[in-house]
Amino acid sequence: MADDINRSLTEADKVMIFKLATASLPRRYSQAIKTGMSDEELATALQKVLGIFGGSGGPGRPLISFAGPSLRIWGGWHIVNHVQEKPLFTGSATIAMARAVYKISDPKDGQLSLFQ
Repeated sequence: MADDINRSLTEADKVMIFKLATASLPRRYSQAIKTGMSDEELATALQKVLGIFGGSGGPGRPLISFAGPSLRIWGGWHIVNHVQEKPLFTGSATIAMARAVYKISDPKDGQLSLFQ
């Protein structure tokens, strides 16, 4: 882990951090994910999954902090200071990442998905 402290986050690291922070979303909302969710529904689901405030970490894993009310997710290979550091994902960017990672369509969107 000592070498990891100075390591910059790759895009793959950011996706891993997002998945770790939102790991219960596909379990708790599997049916809604299949049928699609509006931005408002997805934001509410993410707020419930993230909770008021939390975090995680462990050997060989990035350290993560998250706050559901603002849909913010921080992460890094160092101890994350959620007060001073800019979050990796916040608000609409968190919703967009959830759509991309979990392939969640918006039933209000008339455009056909290229990924189905």
